[in-house]
Amino acid sequence: MLPSLTARRLQAQRIATPVAASPADAVRHMAAMQAQDYHAALWAVGLRMADATLTQVEDAIVRGEIVRTWPMRGTLHLLAREDVRWMVALLAPRVQAANAARIARDVGFDAPALAHGRQVMEQALRDGVPVARSELYARLDAAGIASGNQRGLHLLNWLAHESVLCQGPRHGKQPTFVLMDAWVPPSAPLGRDEALHRLALRYLQGHGPATVADLAWWSGLTQKDALHALNLAAPELGHEIRDGATWWWRADAPAKSRSRAFHLLPAFDEYLIGYRNRTPVLDAAHTRRVFGVNGLVAATAIVRGRVAATWKREADGGVALDPLRTLEDAEHAGIQRAAQRWQRFLAG
Repeated sequence: MLPSLTARRLQAQRIATPVAASPADAVRHMAAMQAQDYHAALWAVGLRMADATLTQVEDAIVRGEIVRTWPMRGTLHLLAREDVRWMVALLAPRVQAANAARIARDVGFDAPALAHGRQVMEQALRDGVPVARSELYARLDAAGIASGNQRGLHLLNWLAHESVLCQGPRHGKQPTFVLMDAWVPPSAPLGRDEALHRLALRYLQGHGPATVADLAWWSGLTQKDALHALNLAAPELGHEIRDGATWWWRADAPAKSRSRAFHLLPAFDEYLIGYRNRTPVLDAAHTRRVFGVNGLVAATAIVRGRVAATWKREADGGVALDPLRTLEDAEHAGIQRAAQRWQRFLAG
């Protein structure tokens, strides 16, 4: 199994064979997709679709079929609408427990201040339509709650973790927010074990093979809870012990099929960010060229499953490569073909 780890992950991630019929299908398959870089996240979705355009992905956000919010690790992700409530309920409380004392001490949001802020936000969003972030900050300031110095963002983040609100479609370059109850249909809450079981299956569906450390990193769960989740799902999983680690995958994962050898990935793509250990796809010597000390994760070009270069968009819409190793002429050509697919996505 492990010698073909990258091939199997490319297949599970739907990068090798992009077959998703819609943006929601692509996001649903991955369970959640990191999305603090909005434009990178749009291409992350399009990359996994059979024939996608940027307009299609943004339209799915406008319709609420995919939702951008903070379900885990305090980081923005895209989720399919029906996955928002159970995933936030399972994963957000650990983030809140870790951050409550800090935001009370450093930002001044103790329990009474958070309750006041919630009242202001619920009133501002009461009509059930998306409201621009700048307008929400103005409402906070008018209510005597200073929004500057990141205080407004901390409040919105906290209320998203409380399932009070989530992001709506963009208004120009600004995010909007909307009440969760107006945007995401209600659903019956899941028991904790049921949610953990579902999480393990959904994570491995889009990320397997992976280890318990990978699942714990991706979800923000403790190692103990991540292992419990995998054990709950074990009857539906395959696994193999190699070099002291247990690697898990969905037993119903499709067999590997022929695929392109070259892929142009956006910044923060799940192919890199979705695992604790990135050495299967990235030489350790190049880690800092991809994972910056400031938390940024570069856009990458993948050649036969491994990172061969980082890239940036040029002013003329082309791709500027920064190779991590010497690239052969055929590899340059293959990456440029992959770049053409990205360009068609933007133009559509």
